[in-house]
Amino acid sequence: MSVIHPQLHSTFDSLKFQLKDAFWALSSCICQQSAKVKINGRTFKIVRVLGEGGFSFVYLAEDEHSGRQFALKKIRCPSGHEDVRQAMREVEAYRRFKHPNIIRILDSAVVQDPNGDGQVVYLFLPLYKRGNLQDAINANSINNNHFSEQEMLRLFKGTCEAVRAMHDYHTPLASSSDPFPSRENQSSAAHDDISRRPSLDEEGGYHDNASTNGSSVPLMSAHRPVDEREPIFGGDEDLARIQQNGASENAQGGQAELVPYAHRDLKPGNVMIADDGSPILMDFGSTMKARIKIENRSQALLQQDIAAEQSTMAYRAPELFDVKTGVTLDEKVDIWSLGCTLFALAYSHSPFENMQTTEQGGSIAMAVMNAQYKHPSSAYSQGLKNLIDSMLKSNPQDRPDIHQVIEMTDRALQSLR
Repeated sequence: MSVIHPQLHSTFDSLKFQLKDAFWALSSCICQQSAKVKINGRTFKIVRVLGEGGFSFVYLAEDEHSGRQFALKKIRCPSGHEDVRQAMREVEAYRRFKHPNIIRILDSAVVQDPNGDGQVVYLFLPLYKRGNLQDAINANSINNNHFSEQEMLRLFKGTCEAVRAMHDYHTPLASSSDPFPSRENQSSAAHDDISRRPSLDEEGGYHDNASTNGSSVPLMSAHRPVDEREPIFGGDEDLARIQQNGASENAQGGQAELVPYAHRDLKPGNVMIADDGSPILMDFGSTMKARIKIENRSQALLQQDIAAEQSTMAYRAPELFDVKTGVTLDEKVDIWSLGCTLFALAYSHSPFENMQTTEQGGSIAMAVMNAQYKHPSSAYSQGLKNLIDSMLKSNPQDRPDIHQVIEMTDRALQSLR
């Protein structure tokens, strides 16, 4: 009897769900009518697919009542409670990290999948019609264009400021709750005990026992509309105000503990472009506590598996490809990814997605672990190249922290004036 490896089984499941959603979206186009979904008492028309990955799809959705459009992220949770809780970590990340350059969540809900494939978590996010940085990179490639150095550094700095809000996250000392239970310590009940996890009712309105009966469950009930004349999700002005003042809220009462978090999947495709041109960081499904002490081989392999599942290879830090025992992973994994992102803005691809790795059968993993890359010929300044090189150091301790990266970016911008 053959035994299917769990990771291969997960891949099959992911492919199955992607095909289902793709067929749903395609069939609605062929029939000249839009698929519809009912959530929190409202009916939404699915206009088209905006993106996909793993167990999730992102749709352009339109409220039938108000005509308002959103980016609707649909996360399938076929394994039930554990998958729902994992999706909840992303919901909570959107709420916890409050910064003008971090996307805000409008609402979310847990519903029973009508197809009988477990539960589904829906996230309602603002729609950014200008797309993301990867879209801009692709457009530049097609049009044989490129970012000006000043524009590129401006976009990069805004992204870094969003990352700084995560690396400098403070949690009140009076609170023992952890918004992101550590998968790295699943063997330790002291670090990942589900039963000890506080209810989200006070802050999010999540009722786990109600999510299995087929009804939708609002996770952010404070933002629900009070009558049909109100926009579908109220509280937009309050959310904007909270984002502007997020730092003071994170350190409320003067008693705060620094608990850095790492995004773990920084790349151009996860940075949206707002109408005013500012960068907006999104997709926190891979977010976790940044500082993880690796004490044994089991923990090392777990971190490798998590990284392989959640972090894009061409932007993944080398220490995540071959995790060593006796080390501490930290927020420097994001610094490496930022270096890859800035390189991609300048040259239209990751430093490790060159001709040798993509067309000649080379290994991206080996190129990353050996930090093998070259700057293509360009008119960009040596200061920009030095900034990229400072972040792409194989040894995490040799990389700058996020504050130093922002300082270097400021100096590079000033040199262009």
